Amino acid sequence: MFGSTKNTNKNKKVLNHSGRSFISESLQVEGDIRSSGSIDVSGLINGSVYVDDMTISESGSVRGNLEVRKLEVNGHVEGKISAETVMLGKSAVVKGDIFFKNTLKTEEGADIDGYIKRVDGAKANNEEEIAIEEIAFRSEDKKPALVASPEKKAV
Repeated sequence: MFGSTKNTNKNKKVLNHSGRSFISESLQVEGDIRSSGSIDVSGLINGSVYVDDMTISESGSVRGNLEVRKLEVNGHVEGKISAETVMLGKSAVVKGDIFFKNTLKTEEGADIDGYIKRVDGAKANNEEEIAIEEIAFRSEDKKPALVASPEKKAV
């Protein structure tokens, strides 16, 4: 009954790179996650995540570093974020540094406790920025000499 069907694709494994994985509210994952697809997180991940596209819902939480192409956070993240695009919803709480390449969008109410830096895709120093740096270090800008105050006369 079960083994009598003829299936020539039985031993072939086909990877679906466009699929979405889901971590529900009742699921806690211990360890790193790697995927060429997408992941939606409503539960808890204790470990680093390396995926293409990731959405963390309001009930979702990640304790670990995130390396993703596109990230949307509405829950909690405790760790470093590296992404091309980062979108933080009004209920997002991020405790860690954010490194983004193209876009960073935050809604009013998002809580960020960390350093934010644009990397790789950042604009290069233009002449105006260089000129300001040169002005800041001109030799003409010397500290004023201290003027001795007159001594107080004893009465």
